[in-house]
Amino acid sequence: MAVLCLFGVDGTLTAPQQKITKEMENFLQKLRQKTKIGVVGGSDFEKVQEQLRKNIREKFIADLRKEFAGKGLTFSIGGQISFDVFPDGCDKQYCLKHVEHDGYKIIYFFGDKTMPGGNDHKIFTDPRTMSYTVTTPEDTRRICEEIVP
Repeated sequence: MAVLCLFGVDGTLTAPQQKITKEMENFLQKLRQKTKIGVVGGSDFEKVQEQLRKNIREKFIADLRKEFAGKGLTFSIGGQISFDVFPDGCDKQYCLKHVEHDGYKIIYFFGDKTMPGGNDHKIFTDPRTMSYTVTTPEDTRRICEEIVP
């Protein structure tokens, strides 16, 4: 039986696919000033926690969607403190059209941002995948050991 496993969890080593435009950069600066949180890095634990408590990413995404409506961009929650921006239709679900006719009987997907608005949500809910929400490498290992003898 042909099985394919796809992983969408933090820690993947992929480069950005598209550079941010000057228009987006200016708008993001305005949003940062509006929230008064400044630039937050992954090692700035207290600011990251404040950002998460205040749902700042969700608010950023809502504002970005409104500002860039009709421009062919999708915005979603990514990573632990980031958000993703990509051309419409180029989310993680995009890869399925390249593998769905390759004879795989089962396509497993493992992701951490599987909730609505998360960057894993569309592929997670796609009927072509058997999907799992994971939060740690141990979760992924345990599930893999259960499903692949």
